[in-house]
Amino acid sequence: MAENTFDLVVVGAGPGGYVAAIRAAQLGMKTAIVEREHLGGICLNWGCIPTKALLRTADIYRTFKHAKDFGLKAGDIGFDLEAVVKRSRGVANQLSSGVKHLLKKNKVQVFDGHGQLAGEGKVKVEKDGKAVADISAKHIILATGARAKTFPGLEADGDLVWTYKHALVPNTMPKKLLVVGSGAIGIEFASFFSTMGAEVTVVELLDRITPAEDPEISAFLEKALKKDGLKIKTKTKVAELKKGKGEVTAVLDENGKTSEITVDRVIMAVGIQPNIENIGLDKVKVEQDKAGFLQVDGYCRTGTPGVYAIGDLVQGPWLAHKASHEAIVCVEKIAGMEGVHPINREHIPACTYCHPQVASVGLTEAKAKEKGHEVKVGRFPFVGNGKAIALGEPDGLVKTVFDAKTGELLGAHMVGAEVTELIQGYSIAKTLETTEEELMHTIFPHPTLSEMMHESVLDAYGKAIHF
Repeated sequence: MAENTFDLVVVGAGPGGYVAAIRAAQLGMKTAIVEREHLGGICLNWGCIPTKALLRTADIYRTFKHAKDFGLKAGDIGFDLEAVVKRSRGVANQLSSGVKHLLKKNKVQVFDGHGQLAGEGKVKVEKDGKAVADISAKHIILATGARAKTFPGLEADGDLVWTYKHALVPNTMPKKLLVVGSGAIGIEFASFFSTMGAEVTVVELLDRITPAEDPEISAFLEKALKKDGLKIKTKTKVAELKKGKGEVTAVLDENGKTSEITVDRVIMAVGIQPNIENIGLDKVKVEQDKAGFLQVDGYCRTGTPGVYAIGDLVQGPWLAHKASHEAIVCVEKIAGMEGVHPINREHIPACTYCHPQVASVGLTEAKAKEKGHEVKVGRFPFVGNGKAIALGEPDGLVKTVFDAKTGELLGAHMVGAEVTELIQGYSIAKTLETTEEELMHTIFPHPTLSEMMHESVLDAYGKAIHF
């Protein structure tokens, strides 16, 4: 077995890994990437992309059911679950093939197998227990990602109890569904299955859903989801899952009060855990937090020179675009480029693609105050926007948080139609360190949803026009 020598080897080909490999190749490095399962990783194959395909189907189905509100007639509305899933898988497969093409185009050598550190500057690759290659590289980036977190007694079995992976390829449409966890993954699946006709209950251990979001946005979303038919239980723990024939009874503990709910299926969406097993961490000096995530600096460097870590393997937020940006920063720093900035986590936007959508960037109002800022807060409701009303999407809110003394945009928080597309405007503003004055002087096109972003800024300073 020949030894392969490279400038850089990346272990894992998700949205962090493959981006790192491509950028390194662009910068003239001889680059290899090791992937044991899917090019594109979880996000592309079993996460971000296929879930959006499912949610697009749900959006269209929802519109069909409200056809009369638009002056249209549509009868016998239904769906073919197998065809819905097939389309979702087709979208994922198309993009996975695209990643393969990009790696080939950039002359990145791909090794099919499981990679693990084998000493300083060494990676060994195995497949089905057999050696594939020994790789040497001055720089090694670990990008092995994460998987669904499990708890003893609440493990998924793929039949009655699902993870996100099982929920993406359901063999049945449950009449009653329990979703455990109300982060982005849990809420997106709850929204999808509810729209498609399931009676959905969401259980959250904390005191509100989407706990990473601004509390005002979480409250707005909860109200909207309940209006749409979802049942939501906060401050509630799943103590036990009792499996029967074709059904599951969940024992719930709500502030010490015990109750039971029987459903057809359960989706466990209680977070993720890093893939740190069998990647050779014992061969290097790498610090980990209590949950096992690797500790790195702003340039994704571990405690061992030449070893780096990015994506879901390191501290959150655990988002594909965060992983891709880390990849660029890490590689460009390795290449010695000037002007490379360390990761600023306050500039990372977050998106949840339920109905209504949720998006945010920067500090919440509460976090801004905790950091000592005197704040000015602006709000603008979708019901005051002509485009939102024309679309039949009048439920939503845009909220902006500014430093009262400097006018710095500290955070932006949105719930409503297409806010996952709108949030990039505020992301750019934060990256450019834009002030309220510059946003006020920006001309927003009419009629658009983006006008609400302008109005929210105006409202923070008592200048809103349309509400």
